Amino acid sequence: QLQLVESGGGSVQSGGSLTLSCTASGTAFNIDSTGWYRQAPGKLRELIAEMVSEEGDAMVADAVKGRFTMSSDYTKKAIFLQMNSLRPEDTAVYYCNFNYRTAAWSDPINLKGQGAQVTVSP
Repeated sequence: QLQLVESGGGSVQSGGSLTLSCTASGTAFNIDSTGWYRQAPGKLRELIAEMVSEEGDAMVADAVKGRFTMSSDYTKKAIFLQMNSLRPEDTAVYYCNFNYRTAAWSDPINLKGQGAQVTVSP
């Protein structure tokens, strides 16, 4: 089983940058995909970046394209979200997500981190 720990949230002014990190501890047979979600007050949780495999490119949502970049280091079971040119509308709680299997024949397990608050002031 895996456990996730997120770090890197905080408060910045508009135009600033932050980097979120998410590291998994424990063992997994395979990590199928990883990603980042966010949930703003009063809004539904939305997927903003996803990576199916470490070799592939990350999918980035249109709302953050050109400003946010997702990367990973699967040898350390870690993923990152570099956020540049932040805007007040990016204010939300950001959650990392791992989809993984404990064995070749097991069903995938979906695990989310504890969340990191990102606040962008005008």
